[in-house]
Amino acid sequence: MTISFRKLKDEWMKDPAFRAEYDALARALIEARAKTGMTQAEVADRMGTTQSVVARIESGRNPPNLKTLEKYARAIGSRIELKLVPAASTRIGRYLRSE
Repeated sequence: MTISFRKLKDEWMKDPAFRAEYDALARALIEARAKTGMTQAEVADRMGTTQSVVARIESGRNPPNLKTLEKYARAIGSRIELKLVPAASTRIGRYLRSE
């Protein structure tokens, strides 16, 4: 059975804990940019893209891929740090265990 990412995301977003973490990521991007004093347009210029793309990344509407996040991080003078955590208590973990 194949399920689209959009369907999974829509389902996961119903979980308040998931939604809170998802929203926190978007806020973290905005806060990191704000600390640099850069505008979305300036970040976009450094990324080689447009301001509207940066706005979409920061809004959380369309999750960016890792390559895009790396470009964003470099543009604001940061780096990405990934962390794996147990999925036991998350909606994602429950979904993965049910397969």
